[in-house]
Amino acid sequence: MLSSLRRSALSTARSRQLSIQSARAFATAHPVHPSDPVVIVSGVRLPFAQVSTIYEKELAVDLQRLAITGLLTQTALDPKEIDYVVCGNVIQEVRTSNLAREASLNAGLPLTIGAHTVAQACISANAAIATGAEKILSGRASVVICGGAETFSDVPIRLKRPIRQKLITMNKAMKKGGTLGAIRHLMKGLKIKDIGIETPAIANYTTGEVMGVSSDRLSAKFGVSRKDQDEFTVRSHNLAAKAHADGFYENEVIPYNGTTKENGIKGDSTYESVAKLKPAFVKPHGTHTAANSSFLTDGAAATLIMSESKAKELGYQPLAYLRDWSFKACDPFEELLLGPTYCSQEILTRNNLQMTDVGVFEIHEAFAGQILSNLVAMNSQEFADKTFGGKKVGAVDMDKMNTKGGSLSIGHPFGATGSRLVTTASRRLQQEQERFALLAACADGGMGTAMLLERYDN
Repeated sequence: MLSSLRRSALSTARSRQLSIQSARAFATAHPVHPSDPVVIVSGVRLPFAQVSTIYEKELAVDLQRLAITGLLTQTALDPKEIDYVVCGNVIQEVRTSNLAREASLNAGLPLTIGAHTVAQACISANAAIATGAEKILSGRASVVICGGAETFSDVPIRLKRPIRQKLITMNKAMKKGGTLGAIRHLMKGLKIKDIGIETPAIANYTTGEVMGVSSDRLSAKFGVSRKDQDEFTVRSHNLAAKAHADGFYENEVIPYNGTTKENGIKGDSTYESVAKLKPAFVKPHGTHTAANSSFLTDGAAATLIMSESKAKELGYQPLAYLRDWSFKACDPFEELLLGPTYCSQEILTRNNLQMTDVGVFEIHEAFAGQILSNLVAMNSQEFADKTFGGKKVGAVDMDKMNTKGGSLSIGHPFGATGSRLVTTASRRLQQEQERFALLAACADGGMGTAMLLERYDN
């Protein structure tokens, strides 16, 4: 439970936010039109896999290393041309807290290439790509490898804090009283409830609420039914299976142990099979199930970005321009996963675009209810009047959104999904010959992101 003082402070902050929200809606920085823009050159990912299956013996750093080496192989990039590496990672292994650096070293990159790791929940790879782009725009780099990795097959499981504190001071107690003294020190003051383990929880630290519960409430607020969610889930699996069967992912998913199969995709999913599942979070009447929620996923991805002039100098044909990006926050108590709506509004307004100008949409599917709630909010005049001074974000054309599957079917390694979204959207722009792509994703803490890509005409 939050203390009354802390809850009061948070309530005051929320009230202040709501009172100025409308005024801030359009008070955004002007878009940057640099003479040497950032381009997406290429991107790859390992096959995303269900937890404790094909990657159970790998650390996240190993997965990131494989993604980086796969990217170098695909592009034939001379490692000496790389200026920097930025990667996202959420559930960190203490031995590799700077995953980007360790993966770079183990991938054989020159020892002099700097690297750092970012953590921004489910949009960590988006943050990594934006960080790399900012380095390029500021003139501090010309070639940056970005990406991210996650494993749920080897999460850090700790003893409870009272036991940890006892163990940290155990040596001092042993020096004073020997083995018997150490045992007395360990047992003194301990209660039965102090003995146990702690596992990482997919719950917000401040609100204490599990994301599935937040998404279930959001769906109820925006009138998204269980049927809507289950139908959308089946759509995701069917489209992902078709994309693989059609060969779309042949140059994006690199083999692991000789296969590119992504084992979370169920191409034979039907509405009837999905509809049988019971609620997983809000019981017994909730709408979110194990099927219409993204599953725990292991995986890694890497994206190569450059300045346009450097890409030309090295002879590459880029896929897309990275034109703009937005990272915003909303109320984690009531709108934890509504960040995509806020960020999309900012991106479109700042670039004087309408939803009808966008030909490719790649929006993260944390939960079917979450993404569908965002789509309702984007096209709601009532929500726009309350939040954006009356200007709707607009309707998303479903025939242009996540047409190659999404996180519900492909999977969602927290640190890697943003890289997948950027690479897939860039490749779709080329294949479908559309002009603009809008990417969006939610994240824990009420965070969100949106990115604007423009097709590169080769």
